[in-house]
Amino acid sequence: MSIKAPPTVAATAAGDGPTDRPADISTSAGRRPAARRIPAVLALPAAVTGLFALLPLVYLGIRAMERGPSYAWDIIAADRTAGLLLRSLALTAVVVTVAVVLGVSLAWLTERTALPAPRLWAVLATLPLAVPSYVMAFSWLSAFPSLAGFSGAALALSLACYPYVYLPVAAVLRGIDPAQEETARSLGHSAFGAFRRVTLPQLRPAAAGGGLLVALYVISDFGAVSLMRYDTFTRAIYLSYRASFDRTPAAALSCVLVLLTVLLVIAERRTRGRARHARSGRGTARPHVRLPLGRLRVPALAWCGLIAAAAVAFPVATLGFWIVSGNSATWQPAALASTALTTAAVAAAGAALTVLLALPVGIIAARHRSRPARLLEHASYAGHALPGITVALALVFLSVRYAYPLYQQYPLLIIAYAMLFLPLAVTSIRAAVLQAPPELEDMARSLGRSPARVLREVTLPLAAPGVAAGAALTFVVIMKELPATLLLRPSGMDTLATRLWTQTDVGAYAAAAPYALALILIAAVPSYLLGRHRS
Repeated sequence: MSIKAPPTVAATAAGDGPTDRPADISTSAGRRPAARRIPAVLALPAAVTGLFALLPLVYLGIRAMERGPSYAWDIIAADRTAGLLLRSLALTAVVVTVAVVLGVSLAWLTERTALPAPRLWAVLATLPLAVPSYVMAFSWLSAFPSLAGFSGAALALSLACYPYVYLPVAAVLRGIDPAQEETARSLGHSAFGAFRRVTLPQLRPAAAGGGLLVALYVISDFGAVSLMRYDTFTRAIYLSYRASFDRTPAAALSCVLVLLTVLLVIAERRTRGRARHARSGRGTARPHVRLPLGRLRVPALAWCGLIAAAAVAFPVATLGFWIVSGNSATWQPAALASTALTTAAVAAAGAALTVLLALPVGIIAARHRSRPARLLEHASYAGHALPGITVALALVFLSVRYAYPLYQQYPLLIIAYAMLFLPLAVTSIRAAVLQAPPELEDMARSLGRSPARVLREVTLPLAAPGVAAGAALTFVVIMKELPATLLLRPSGMDTLATRLWTQTDVGAYAAAAPYALALILIAAVPSYLLGRHRS
């Protein structure tokens, strides 16, 4: 790893040339950075986080082996399990592909082209985060019943999930030094060649991380696939829990999801690659030169408008229709306000705990390449791949046996949220730390700063925007969480999601619409801030 003194160019561009930009610090894909020992100030909290995230696997191991390994293997090796695996993988592959196409294209148009009103389109691109997947599915299914099945599930999940790709890719595009592409162009590369050689390698980690979050979301989703009546592992596990007191079949199927998660994380790491790109400073306050669209201006606007209409306008219009025309719609402002405050409070507490646990893991994942670092990062993804009902039942099992005072109390629900959504914060923090130059930390250590002071005075201030983005994203997703909340909420407590699901489950769509609309409006605030953010 080295620091190139000015004049410099990006390590990903071919050749050298003068520039008034500060030095770019990068590690080439072919040079593995020297392994550094993980400091105790990060290692101990990260180990606690890893053990915390793996708690549901303890429950799965106990339940899956309850009737012997042969019984569990018969369930895993059954033809139905293979069919569920193929169906889940097919849905995941389609949704990830569509989400990457939508997310990267929107990020490029809003950050690098002369698209009219780019800030407006950036906000609209993030607003689908505020729409739960089951609300997205309901809105499309109520208008087009023929969508039920694979096509409807893929459409709803793609529209609900593409912001997980858009946000990190847009953040990277804002942070890339424009001198890198300009130098590549001055060396004779075309606009596409400069994008392929300079920009794309720096987008790959963000796109891969976002694609992984989308994949984990899809394989653990319950609401959209249930409404669309498309059988995946999650729906099969839920039906198994509801149909029998025997938890072994559901636990065995959940073990398959854990293995699938491990494979997805490994694939994401390989796609991410080893290259790292960081800058030693902000440089001059010169923004990127936006590319003129020319004759592509109208198609670009149509593309952005089509996505915004399908992912935001259509669900909101559908809810408006049910509120206005439904006979069962009953506005209860006091109950609605109380439920909204409760939802915001538990989501804020869950986001705070999740970010606190994710900080050491995200920093280690960005700065260290050792086997323990990889294991810690992989462990943090365990809960996110499991259906919420599996994580909830694991916590019920553990609390009743070993921590009964926590049973059906708020802390247990907050813990469940942290287990389920830890990867969202880890991914945001890792991406932010990767953009910060590690040499600044090395210099601080060479000046006698302790690892704790380096973390507090250098690493955390540099990663603060990513930490804030991870907290906002986690807050939004927790507000929409359904299965774990249904099982773990204290008696008498309701969230907007549980009230919405209760009304929808009995066919009272108009009565559910106010809660759905309130959920979207509250979640739209952090989503709007994420879209407005400029580094």
